[in-house]
Amino acid sequence: MTRMKHKLIAVASALFMALAMTACGSVEPASAPSVADSDKAAVQEKLNKQDSNTETTTDQTEDTSPESDAATDASPTETEPASDGKNILVAYFSRADENYNVGTIDKGNTQIAAEYIASELGADSFHIETVTPYPADYDDCCDAAKQELADKARPELNGTVDNMGQYDIVFLGYPIWWGDMPMAVYTFMDSYDFSGKVIIPFNTHEGSGESGTCASITSYLPNAQVLDGMAIQGKTAQEFSADTQQSVRDWLDGLRL
Repeated sequence: MTRMKHKLIAVASALFMALAMTACGSVEPASAPSVADSDKAAVQEKLNKQDSNTETTTDQTEDTSPESDAATDASPTETEPASDGKNILVAYFSRADENYNVGTIDKGNTQIAAEYIASELGADSFHIETVTPYPADYDDCCDAAKQELADKARPELNGTVDNMGQYDIVFLGYPIWWGDMPMAVYTFMDSYDFSGKVIIPFNTHEGSGESGTCASITSYLPNAQVLDGMAIQGKTAQEFSADTQQSVRDWLDGLRL
């Protein structure tokens, strides 16, 4: 009987360990999460601000001087629009290789969701990547991530976001690792001034939902406005069916984006 109890405890511990770190997950939200009116208002305020800035720039570039007709033959100065007139960035950490419940994959679950969000919004995107890659083996990656969490590590990142100041709305995506965001996401948050920005989290997981990470981001970036986000189970994100796309689209529509 004692031997049976030990076996049951070992099985329960193994299941807990599998769920605790989700280098990505499985299933999907039956419907898009509801969006609070305050969240809608926050996004709308930023979009209105962007529209106002665009109109102001247009007004300032109009030439009403007598010489304006004479200047019509000159080549116009072209300015590249930022994200379809909306200054939105989709920044995400995502890991490929061997993942829980989906096997060895070429593209991380969070990356698939991030690319869809960026495509739907016409937004810019930035892949948060570490200088030192994580192990390709799932168990080895778990061990590395657990050690980084214990050390409160801030792994060095590859590349930077050009002109972060231009973005008013930042979607921040990540998998749940050991009940938290990967430490690389904290490095990313340390790297820029998010004051006055609207942060919209989204994550992939294996049964833990957002695992309190929205509150963690709110605490870590006190001068930003952090909205409730969207959590997608990893296998669902990996397959990214039409139903999942519709759920994400409904969520974006709820944000009035």
